[in-house]
Amino acid sequence: MKRLVLFDIDGTLVSGGPAKEAFHCALLEVFGTAGPIQEWEFSGKTDPQIARELLTEAGIEGDRIDSGFPHLWARYLAELEARLPSLPPRTLPGVVALLIQLDSAEGTALGLVTGNVAEGARLKLAAAGLGSWFAVGAYGSDHESRDELPGIALRRAKDRWGVHFPARDVVVIGDTPRDVDCGRRHGARTVAVATGRFSPEVLEKSGPDVVLRDLGDTGRALEAILS
Repeated sequence: MKRLVLFDIDGTLVSGGPAKEAFHCALLEVFGTAGPIQEWEFSGKTDPQIARELLTEAGIEGDRIDSGFPHLWARYLAELEARLPSLPPRTLPGVVALLIQLDSAEGTALGLVTGNVAEGARLKLAAAGLGSWFAVGAYGSDHESRDELPGIALRRAKDRWGVHFPARDVVVIGDTPRDVDCGRRHGARTVAVATGRFSPEVLEKSGPDVVLRDLGDTGRALEAILS
């Protein structure tokens, strides 16, 4: 292996699904409030970061938030699993074709860097038919700060393949400025895709190496990732 390609999930690989509703329900059950969830920005954040922000806005103290988190994730995952069969996330255009090409590219390994807690990521990808592509990943359950996740993914990749991937051989792909920023902080190549909430113009301002409107043009996406 000589190149590691790390994908975000929501807005990059898939769109839609019942996660926000499941999250809302779990917050209400465990903490009695979901804070200002309807107006809150989720994009690019980890699940624990989102929950802490919402609960802090609702006036809940940090110690209570921390002690309630294990119960929150258990309820969230149960709600998510129950809802996914009737409302699975939609795989975004070009994703499967791109993964097939990357998987067959010599020396290329695929992984995840996502704010989802690990089991939430697994459930979403399985529901979208993408569960078999990613051998390693770093998740919101690993660290509340997204900036820490690429380093965790790199350590797991080394354990998995016995290869130290230099930063120049790592590509982080996501749909938000936070995805770009976390990759840049680790010296990785960054590819931003405008399939989430952010326009190409806004993504360009965050300083990625490449901005794509989507992953539908497999040839162009491969060139952006593998160049």
